[in-house]
Amino acid sequence: MKRLVGVILGGCALFLAAGAQAAPTAPLSPLDHGLRPSVLAAGQAPPGWSLAERMAFHKVPGVAIAVVRDGKVVAVAGYGLREAGTADRVDADTLFSVGSISKVATATTTLRLAVAGRLDLDRDVDDYLKRWKLPASDAVPDPAVSLRMLMSHTSGLGVHGFADYQPAEPLPTLVQVLDGRKPAKNEAVRFKTAPGRVSDYSGGGVTVEQATIEDATGQPLAALARTQVFGPLGMTRSTFEGPQSAAQGNIAKAHGGDGVVRAAPRGWESFAEAGASGLWTSANDLGRLVGGLIESYQGRSDFLPQPLATAMLTEVSPGPFGLGPRLGGAGPGRYFFHLGANESYLAFLEGYPETGDGFVILTNGANGLALIAEVRNAFSDAVGQGAHPPLRTIKPRLPPAADLAGDYRLDPAVPMDVRRALADSFEYDALKFTVAGDGVEMTLPGQDKPAPLLTLGPAQFAQSGLYVFTFEFRRDAFGKVRGVTVAMPETGSTAYYVRE
Repeated sequence: MKRLVGVILGGCALFLAAGAQAAPTAPLSPLDHGLRPSVLAAGQAPPGWSLAERMAFHKVPGVAIAVVRDGKVVAVAGYGLREAGTADRVDADTLFSVGSISKVATATTTLRLAVAGRLDLDRDVDDYLKRWKLPASDAVPDPAVSLRMLMSHTSGLGVHGFADYQPAEPLPTLVQVLDGRKPAKNEAVRFKTAPGRVSDYSGGGVTVEQATIEDATGQPLAALARTQVFGPLGMTRSTFEGPQSAAQGNIAKAHGGDGVVRAAPRGWESFAEAGASGLWTSANDLGRLVGGLIESYQGRSDFLPQPLATAMLTEVSPGPFGLGPRLGGAGPGRYFFHLGANESYLAFLEGYPETGDGFVILTNGANGLALIAEVRNAFSDAVGQGAHPPLRTIKPRLPPAADLAGDYRLDPAVPMDVRRALADSFEYDALKFTVAGDGVEMTLPGQDKPAPLLTLGPAQFAQSGLYVFTFEFRRDAFGKVRGVTVAMPETGSTAYYVRE
């Protein structure tokens, strides 16, 4: 599940919010009537949903939200319940599991250690590793990987994400995770490609990052993050300790897609890979992290030196990630973000380093992803930089041409610096299109049923989740359909599939 969510989102550079407008006086007022879907039909007005009605619709019991302006948390609030069927309310300090947002906190810890001279971001991590070494293979006989590669998902290492562990299940050691040995649930962390060549989101790579900083310092990540990040930023509720102890109190319990509590009897899962997915934090604390990164980038804080904060928020080719966060947009609308997706918790952060705006969304339900998209739309509309305009469809005037249907294969000649985010977020070697009535449907490898695409034009279509993918069929001067261009418009990533 986490891999699927990571591919659809791992993040979330969407095509979402409306045009520029002044930020509301009340920072949380977009939650009253500002939620909207990512796709609107031609002429359709935004529905003006409230957070309360969409929480009920998606069966998400609890949500916590923080709003950042000028690099400071200006509003934070909880909505709904820590546990469905009780009177336990979510508040600003309620702890949530935040999944892969952990990677941003881990990267920030790594950068702080680099500032202190305890790590070199471009040194081979095998020089630091003691418990485990980078695994050589026929394809990569002499691996050399840096922390910069691990943080930007360009290391060539695999294992996209990890499964959660239920209360009665034993947790593996970090070395067992890296080698894929029981009780670990994942495959071994091994090279899929040579380092530095491909963008491929890798929780396994971040687990190597965790092992590196722990071996280099002789301290566990939980202690390092506490002294390097949580303490300096005043993140008093945050922890990488696992399993999470009930003694922490005020913990949002896990809920399935039906809104019923999971992970009995404790009420929450555990995560063996702390650096990749094991952070527990509150909206108040996570907002402070977003603000701390923004202020460092703007040169208004010494939390990170401004040049290093700038490097953190600059894409590392050929992918869409900086040193930890994912990046999107341009100009004042440029933003950094990350999605977190464990089985029963979905979380999201986004910050605008030029304007100082940002927001954090935490949920304790398996359907939180759809709700996060709608809440994110409301806040990005309020930021007013036009970073995520809504995708608008059209009603077809004629049925699509029958010869669009067929099998298409990925053209590997398109450079990786052009494919960029698509190399990971749309990782398919072949596509199948069919024409059905007034629309086009697409079947991905491994799918049994085709999925309908949204119509944007006679030969232009789209698929919308939290990411938007567009598909434009290419017909040449002889009238023949030659292929289809697949793009993520907001990231500028493009791939090409040739007609078979």
